[in-house]
Amino acid sequence: MNTPPPDPSEIGFPMPVPILAARDLTKSYGRGPDRFDALKGVSLTIDRGDSVAIVGKSGSGKSTLMHLLALLDTPDGGTIDVDGTEARSLAGRRLNALRNSMFGFVFQQFFLNPSSSVLENVVLPLKIAGVGAKERRARGMAVLEQLELADKAKNKGANLSGGQKQRVVIARALVNNPQVLFADEPTGNLDTATGRIVEDILFGLNRDHGITLITVTHDHDLAARFARRLFIRDGVLIPTDEEHAA
Repeated sequence: MNTPPPDPSEIGFPMPVPILAARDLTKSYGRGPDRFDALKGVSLTIDRGDSVAIVGKSGSGKSTLMHLLALLDTPDGGTIDVDGTEARSLAGRRLNALRNSMFGFVFQQFFLNPSSSVLENVVLPLKIAGVGAKERRARGMAVLEQLELADKAKNKGANLSGGQKQRVVIARALVNNPQVLFADEPTGNLDTATGRIVEDILFGLNRDHGITLITVTHDHDLAARFARRLFIRDGVLIPTDEEHAA
């Protein structure tokens, strides 16, 4: 008879710390009759190297949840731990340093400076962090090589296709060597074929480099490619057997 392996905690080994853990998150906007409860006590954990899709209709709370997990906004209630550190214990520079060292961001809108070169757009986070020009260039070119964009380094942001712009955004997200990559509808502005290429790049980063991938989407076909899917409706995570209603 096969015996299940022992629980690591029962034999003295420490349990792995989730890279993200949220407990009872709440978030509201507006006051009085205009109040809107975007999140209503959401709890979840995400392990290092996981790939997670947060799925829901417009207004379901999925983008609010991602913004809180990424420390781009603060919850009204509840806590968020990042690699074992409680985010609310940090403020100002310490909070910014944690966010900038841990996270990369890929959004549906490209947010590129059209008059700057591709390389200048990519290394902007390093410039903000005070990294020297020589190191900025080396690290920027390395991620452009990784995404097969090195030949576009001197091109202006305005002179790129939609797919190229999104790959530049991914390069910019990677230049700080993040442990977690957040993507908000990353293929929403792309045609199907180009979107599939961008998806493959993101999943390759998760598979080959161990980057934790968290994506917000309303696209169930995209969500099906993830190892885990979290379905949200009216600010509440719902059981997976109700996913057709999300």
